[in-house]
Amino acid sequence: MDFSFTEEQQLIVDGFADVMNSRSWEKYFHECDETSTYPIEWVKALCDVGFDRILLPEEYDGLGLDWVTLSAVYEVLGRLGGPTYILYQLPGLETVVREGTDAQREKIFSYLGTGEQVLNYAMTEPSAGSSWNDMRTTYTRRDGKVYLNGHKTFQTSGMRVPYLVVMARNADDMDVYTEWLVDMSKPGITKEPLHKLGLRMDSCAEVYFDDVELEESDLFGSEGNGFMRGVADFDLERFLVALTNYGQAYCAFEDAAKYANQRVQGGQAIARRQLIQLKFADMQVRLTNMRNMLFEIAWKHDVGKLGRGDCSMAKYYCSHAAFEVVDDALQILAGVGITGDHRVQRFFRDLRVDRISGGTDEMMILTAGRAALKNYR
Repeated sequence: MDFSFTEEQQLIVDGFADVMNSRSWEKYFHECDETSTYPIEWVKALCDVGFDRILLPEEYDGLGLDWVTLSAVYEVLGRLGGPTYILYQLPGLETVVREGTDAQREKIFSYLGTGEQVLNYAMTEPSAGSSWNDMRTTYTRRDGKVYLNGHKTFQTSGMRVPYLVVMARNADDMDVYTEWLVDMSKPGITKEPLHKLGLRMDSCAEVYFDDVELEESDLFGSEGNGFMRGVADFDLERFLVALTNYGQAYCAFEDAAKYANQRVQGGQAIARRQLIQLKFADMQVRLTNMRNMLFEIAWKHDVGKLGRGDCSMAKYYCSHAAFEVVDDALQILAGVGITGDHRVQRFFRDLRVDRISGGTDEMMILTAGRAALKNYR
């Protein structure tokens, strides 16, 4: 299997590398992380060279590219220190092509190129995390309108996005799960910010819906298909989390390697010490495994061979392997890493959150484990 890039892919990767090298972004990232601010300047610079159009079909003014190319872009952005977790929604605009109406597509795609967050998907509730049977948000039809009531929690991007695709149950038939594209400026919506351990450049919120009035035209996809739509898009979300984790680990590895070759103790660089070399050997093994896994999964998707548990496996493995790499990097950096504002601190916090965000370790194990056993029944 050949994972070398085509000439077109290399040009695309080089273009995003140029964005990363166009200015010293790290101070900006640190400020955004410290203040829980969305890094609009960086995302806008990426969208200027087409990031939000990578997976979008050409008929919608997209580039119509594949997962392998997307993986290559995530790799270079992560390796150079970019907080790629902030970008998860942008490749997912393909969902709007598949499920949205013409009017909904027009609303969402009007944000292309701006770098702004535009939408996210609201599923999790205080009583319903991995178990959607306990979801309590409902919609009710009354006097020609649709009324939404409920409470979504831990809502990623909830303080900033102008639209949420909200999953709710039909109050007259709780077995029916349907999604609605909700304009977040509507009356009856209350948002409360939540502080997070990591992933701080993306907001998190409690969102309350109190008899929010919707139109039938706000239906997203088809009625009763909300559950299946969500499941269908889990693979991309989990894959993007895994790509981000790999990129953070790659960056931490290179920061630690440069430091180890420069830091002198006892008359020689610490990189010459066998205990340090052992750490780098382990880190390199994990990075190689992550990269091989991710590019193979991307290739499998692009040729129609993606397995049911592949992306869950990648998220589970990469979140742990990347955390171990970053932990080793912190140990090598020592005082330099744990004091001041070294970016590896940020990676450490972000990676711990990613073992929960986008699907917990436990759910990834269930999905990947069942898929692994299925062929032997």
